[in-house]
Order: sequence, then C-alpha cells, then structure tokens
Amino acid sequence: MAMAEPAGPRIYCCCKCQNRVSLHEDIVSKAFQGRHGRAFLFSHAMNVYLGPKEDRQLMTGLHTVADAFCNECRELLGWKYERAYEESQKYKEGKFILEKSKIAKDNCLACSKIFRKNASSSSENR
Repeated sequence: MAMAEPAGPRIYCCCKCQNRVSLHEDIVSKAFQGRHGRAFLFSHAMNVYLGPKEDRQLMTGLHTVADAFCNECRELLGWKYERAYEESQKYKEGKFILEKSKIAKDNCLACSKIFRKNASSSSENR
C-alpha cells in the first residue's frame, strides 16, 4: 500500500528555526548557484526581511540585490533580485534566491534533524 501525500501545500522552511519561508509551487528553477552551493529561484518568499539594496556582480552579470534573512532567527537565506541590468536577466527581477543548504521542504523534518545535529556539535565545541 502506498503512503498518502501529506495534506496541504508543500512548504520550504528555514533550517535553523523551521520558520516557513516559501511554497514548493513558487519554485521557478532549481538550477541556480548561491554563495554556498545550489540554490532555488522562487517567485515569492514569506517571513523574510530584506537588507539594503546593493549592486552585486554575479555569474550572470550585474544585478541590484537585497539579502533575504529569516524573520525569526535572522539567518541569511539568500537574496532578492531587485534589478537586472542585462535584458536577458530581467525575468529574475522581484524573485528570490534561497540557498538549498539553508532551507528544507515539507514539514521541516530534515531541518530539525540538521538543526539538532548542529546544535549538539556546537555545544560540544564550547
């Protein structure tokens, strides 16, 4: 017998505090690169706040971006594209990059395991 899918939308949450930050249905692309590895491009994000806008030279050219932080724990999750200077990159404007290493999907069970492991190892290093 196959297991039933959980009811409700598939959600991505912050790995540090399990705060919900985006919906699976808002993924535009999984083929992006963040500062620390793979990243997803989302059309929307929630429960995040933005840092100041700054021009940043990225792999695809010059963009105006604002870093995106978790509202709950203030973890840097990625950035929001405010402006793309190259015409071929305009589709990114208003969208969010969230780094795969900073988020997990569904009920955040993967996050809570990672968080517990990181918390115990950091307390051992004190």
